[in-house]
Amino acid sequence: MPSLSVSRRAADRLRSGYLWVYRSDLVSAQDAEPGSPGSLATLLDPRDLPLGTALYSSASQIAARLVSPLPGLTRAQYLQDLRARVDAALQRRRQLSPISLANNAHRVVFSEADNLPGIVADRYNDLVLLQLLTQGTAQDDVRSVIVQALRADALDSSGRRSLTIWERPDPRIRELEQLPAPPPGPLFSTHTNAPTATIFSLNGLRFHYDASAGQKTGAFLDQRLNYAAAARAVVAAGAVPSGDANGPRALDVCTYQGGFALHLAQVCARVTGVDASRSALEAAERNLILNQAQDPSLFQRCQVDWMEADAFEYLRHLDQTTHADHTTHAGSSSPQSSSALFDAIVLDPPAFAKSRRATEGALRGYKELNLRALRLLAPGGTLITNSCSHHISLEAFTAVVAAAAADAHRRVQVLHRYGAAPDHPEILTLPETAYLKCLICRVDA
Repeated sequence: MPSLSVSRRAADRLRSGYLWVYRSDLVSAQDAEPGSPGSLATLLDPRDLPLGTALYSSASQIAARLVSPLPGLTRAQYLQDLRARVDAALQRRRQLSPISLANNAHRVVFSEADNLPGIVADRYNDLVLLQLLTQGTAQDDVRSVIVQALRADALDSSGRRSLTIWERPDPRIRELEQLPAPPPGPLFSTHTNAPTATIFSLNGLRFHYDASAGQKTGAFLDQRLNYAAAARAVVAAGAVPSGDANGPRALDVCTYQGGFALHLAQVCARVTGVDASRSALEAAERNLILNQAQDPSLFQRCQVDWMEADAFEYLRHLDQTTHADHTTHAGSSSPQSSSALFDAIVLDPPAFAKSRRATEGALRGYKELNLRALRLLAPGGTLITNSCSHHISLEAFTAVVAAAAADAHRRVQVLHRYGAAPDHPEILTLPETAYLKCLICRVDA
């Protein structure tokens, strides 16, 4: 079996529960089959003591991902463990995120967080989207095991439910890992003509999903509970019912397909969703129409608008316009009630820090967005600010929002700190799994 010798630093991290070995931590590699990337390899510390078995990547900066504390694990043993772990992940989802009419979408498998490195699967109603993200998992034997587990899970007392499984790799990771293209067509379907689209539900709202379009595997299922929490926070802030023309005004920046915007539309008089992607806004509009058709009374007293714009440029324009008007008419640039101000603002940008080297620039970006948002919130308003960059810790993100509050001369109370929904579990010894941060704040003058 191939073996990998790692540095003392990497060995100490692995013994403390960390699961990754970076290429810079490799001391040597003796690959028994140099022509087969993705082989299982035994990890050895500097004294040649075994640390366990890992999936080796010949291309990624994460050179090895620990899959077992046992050294010398064979491929057959790995596949046996794989099936047991997928079954366990499915069982946890039934407990933590049960399927219902109001919520029929969740993350089925979350890589290292489910002890399944390099594997992610999301369910949208009757569609499952699979991502095999490493050289060791983008293999036919792994596909077969996962499909078998998902098919078995689809059996219930009333017979087999509708199920279609598509593999959809992340293009960037596929390039970094030098992975081959996935097999054409679905991995499995109960339909003669396998569907690529469906309608799924989150918190009672309905959303379109198309496996052939969208970002990564689709909607942001990790924000499910935060969507609902944002709407509750606006109500708790004392906002008047949305039936009042002077009710709360909300701005959803980087709305994507309208997740936060549509939840806020249930409790606001006016919601504006902003995104730089026209196709995302078109999907958001389809989602709005879908919910209006299902329940005509749902959003009838809320005006929902979509704006195609760069988040930074749009907020800068609003800030400059609003405070110029305030200075002209009131002789002051302090926040005050105005049709140009908002009662709630959501900031949910994509990951700014795709690498550790990008952290400094990402922090500047987060501060800029939060500073502008704070200056546009009416006194007593609600800020829902998010980061999905795993290189940015909760402490660092909170410090950036605090710095923005100081520069904006606003008093900000943190009401709630949230992470991802429980179908995206965190591993304490792998901080990268705690990637999503959501702060819900009250902003006073």
